[in-house]
Amino acid sequence: MVAQQHRRTSGAVATAAVVAGLMAGATGCAGEGAAADGAHAGTDAVETLHQAAGTLVRAGSSKARTSMEMATGGTRVTIRGEGTYDYRRRTGRLKVLLPQDPAGGSEHKPITELLAPGALFMKNRGAGVPADKWVRVDTATLSDGNLVTGGATDPFAAAELLRGTRTATYVGRTEVAGTPVRHYRGTADLALAAKEASAGNRASLRAAAKGFATAEVPFDAYLDDEGRVRKVRHRFSFVNGQREGTVAVASTTLLYDFGAPAEVRLPEAGDIYAGEIAEGGAEGRTDGGTDGGTGAGTESGTEGPGEG
Repeated sequence: MVAQQHRRTSGAVATAAVVAGLMAGATGCAGEGAAADGAHAGTDAVETLHQAAGTLVRAGSSKARTSMEMATGGTRVTIRGEGTYDYRRRTGRLKVLLPQDPAGGSEHKPITELLAPGALFMKNRGAGVPADKWVRVDTATLSDGNLVTGGATDPFAAAELLRGTRTATYVGRTEVAGTPVRHYRGTADLALAAKEASAGNRASLRAAAKGFATAEVPFDAYLDDEGRVRKVRHRFSFVNGQREGTVAVASTTLLYDFGAPAEVRLPEAGDIYAGEIAEGGAEGRTDGGTDGGTGAGTESGTEGPGEG
């Protein structure tokens, strides 16, 4: 393994995730490379990761699967999503699956999420929102920058967060969903990432840098031979606002089928709900208790998408 450490005055972006109302009640293996890969191991791992977001922009679009695991007090909740993303327009569409109530109640309808620079739109939001209306959230107003509040990390934000990489280790060759990849492990700094973020993500990352328990974000990233992110797993930590203790969050994003159509039509002004959201709503709650937010099954030991 080859470790690299850099100090740059640049950064990246990370946006995305929805923490469900259920949290209010619960809250690759490294392969040995061939000789040619051994040469790659000697390259600058930090710089490779800094360039990952730009490589996705050149790729255009892809399909995505997400998994967010939140653990506190011995309970784990897993939220899953699936959809498409356009890296040039910074827009995406995800269907996020909700978990059952901790008491074993009926399953919730999936939440449809539209991702856009600086904004998150949610449908089937619940908590008094009409079924035909969208809820719009300004991600810069969230203390986690919407890295956790949405229940699924914005795929481009996940890649931009790698621009804040301070240290990185090249682990070796492995596979993700049958695709050969290079595995990197490191730590990103949210404040550094915000400095390098695209305009739409910059304010959100700044908010996250101030709101999380620590601005350092450990990650595992898997890049294919073209430098495209195939999988990235971030580990966030924030202080629970309702009860003592820290909530650990592991957010995994799997990208595949590059070039797939990813058309996203954002809601018209008349389609956005302007009323009050019951029980605190989406805005400002990043304690694992966003009422009516997403959630996806109370599970134990569930792996994220594409775990190898």
